[in-house]
Amino acid sequence: STASASDKLNLSCKTSIYAHRVSDMVEEPNRMMLPIEGYEQQPLVSLEKAIVPLISIVPDIERKAWLAKENSKTPVNGLTLDESASIMLYSTEWSKKEESLYYILNSTLRKEKRDLLQPWFLYLKLVFTGLGKLPSIIGRTIYRGVKGNFSKNYQQGNTIVWWGFSSCTSTINVLEQEAILGKTGVRTLFAIESKSAKDIRHHSIYPDENEILFLPATQFQVIGQYQPSENVFIIQLHETEPLYPLRHPV
Repeated sequence: STASASDKLNLSCKTSIYAHRVSDMVEEPNRMMLPIEGYEQQPLVSLEKAIVPLISIVPDIERKAWLAKENSKTPVNGLTLDESASIMLYSTEWSKKEESLYYILNSTLRKEKRDLLQPWFLYLKLVFTGLGKLPSIIGRTIYRGVKGNFSKNYQQGNTIVWWGFSSCTSTINVLEQEAILGKTGVRTLFAIESKSAKDIRHHSIYPDENEILFLPATQFQVIGQYQPSENVFIIQLHETEPLYPLRHPV
């Protein structure tokens, strides 16, 4: 039926967007950059006001923000409606991933030119405030995965920083989706011991994804590598505190 075809299309779109978020560490710059700061001096405003500077940057953001707010009527964890909706907007997919808020924001967070973040300051203040109210996942192992061999970028003992928002999953079998790792070909699995990751499922447009999020500029140490088969590389990471803050607290 038409409805089931539409549902399948929505599901495949949702799966591919989530898959990209879980595997987009391939776009990380792999170098130390200037801290992310400036947003902390901004006022806390409504989602509608926070996205005004982004109207020319993110296509269709006003409608998507309205939909996110309509879906955030009863937020949990003590978040305000606007804080919850700002997280929901991050998890929302556009029909083209390159036009999605998360994609444009992460691309900007990974650029050397920090002045490019200025239009995002009001939104970052709002979403960081909301995420800060969620309990941190401490001491649990969570997972990311990507197709290809990235072991050379993660040598044992190295310290690395993921500058974008980093999506993970608490259930390793999610990575078997063909759009993420699949079951064949060369692939890299990250097993990460978390100190600060946030479970956003109650504030996500897709709560069944169980998406877990590291905030931007989170630092990790590479504990070790393991190659259980010719095509599979497992990299163990441990979240660590940088010597100086890489992301200003709100």
